[in-house]
Amino acid sequence: MGTVAEWSLLTGPIPVLLLAGGGIALAVLAVGDRDRRWYHRVVPRALIGAALAVALAWLTLTALRPFPDPLPTVVWVALAAALVAVGLAVGRARRSRRQVVVAVGGVVLVVAAALGLVNLQYGAYPTVGVALGLPPANQVDFAQVSEVAPGVVVRPPGQPLSTVWRPPPGLPAAGTVSEVPVPAPTSGFVARPAWIYLPPAYQAVPRPQLPVLVLLSGQPGGPRDWLDGGGLAAMLDRFAATHAGLAPVVVMPDWLGAPLTNTLCLDSRLGNVQTYLTVDVPAWVRAFLQVDPDPSSWAVGGLSAGGTCSLQLAVNAPQVYPTFIDLSGQSEPTLGDRAGTVAAAFGGDPAAFAAVNPLDVLAARSFPGSAGQVIVGAADAAYRGQAMQVADAGRRAGMQIDYRELPGGHDWRVWSAGLESSLPWLATRIHLTP
Repeated sequence: MGTVAEWSLLTGPIPVLLLAGGGIALAVLAVGDRDRRWYHRVVPRALIGAALAVALAWLTLTALRPFPDPLPTVVWVALAAALVAVGLAVGRARRSRRQVVVAVGGVVLVVAAALGLVNLQYGAYPTVGVALGLPPANQVDFAQVSEVAPGVVVRPPGQPLSTVWRPPPGLPAAGTVSEVPVPAPTSGFVARPAWIYLPPAYQAVPRPQLPVLVLLSGQPGGPRDWLDGGGLAAMLDRFAATHAGLAPVVVMPDWLGAPLTNTLCLDSRLGNVQTYLTVDVPAWVRAFLQVDPDPSSWAVGGLSAGGTCSLQLAVNAPQVYPTFIDLSGQSEPTLGDRAGTVAAAFGGDPAAFAAVNPLDVLAARSFPGSAGQVIVGAADAAYRGQAMQVADAGRRAGMQIDYRELPGGHDWRVWSAGLESSLPWLATRIHLTP
């Protein structure tokens, strides 16, 4: 099974044991001293209290809209089970000090099972190590990999890099990942540190000028999500293993500022995020990494709201990102509804919103030089229709669009598989391979 950090939380015995342990613990908590008071007062109060708390949470989320994605039923079931366990545990602890250990242990098991159930829904924490926030595999200090190599291999005009690249003996089999701040001198956006994946070929001397993929998280989320939930480093290492160590340099910048914040990926009252991603980030990458500077070798991609962001950048800055991968994105940036979005971001000016809204821009302009992958889960009831709408609008605007549906819903299984299955297309598009 490997080390404890490598134990899977999505398959095998651990998720089964978590759910079974939580179910048994909830049953034990529910069984009192077999008197009428327990079953007529304590248990009903726990159930009613949990129901009221869930209803209040639902109303709060509906009113505040901290993130636009609707929560699936399994999340509410998990929350309800955890709250019922807490209510029953309080009742037990009040009846007898000897019951405190049972109460606390039962709550811990039920909460662990509830979290495991939610994790099975999204697949965000595939292993114990990821859940504990341990450093990613092959993480190195950025200073170790940012030194300028004495020579570079440049792709010939009109040809892919692979035609002139020859891997040296002893090339590492794995790439590296690093966390590094990316400043915002032009936009002023206060971003969390980015994560960088550098493929094996980047460690060679001379070094090939590799293409760049800017990859965005969903919301809520953070730059490291693609390494944790998406298994990005292992995915790109697999690609590099069959392409002489070549793979894109992947830059995972922050576009949110905080996990629950939604900047809409625009230049607006919520921050100059579009400028950050189209000016500051590319300038920093070209200054500190030896990559292909040609915009035709650059792409942007993202999942969920990050997929929407990748579409926005592709239509509002095609000179920077002529290639995009939209994984389960929305048809437009949103804080929950258009009126609230326009009010918060543009002071109620619908024309300002329409000037940058992807579908409006696609309807008004043509993009014959742009291409994208639009990928969504076949069971994603919330965004499947929106993805189809985006694909149709892109084609009408002259984009080369590949629309695909993969098995699954709105979760990492779709996003990770979607990105990996797009790599051959992406490598050709950004001049890495024929």
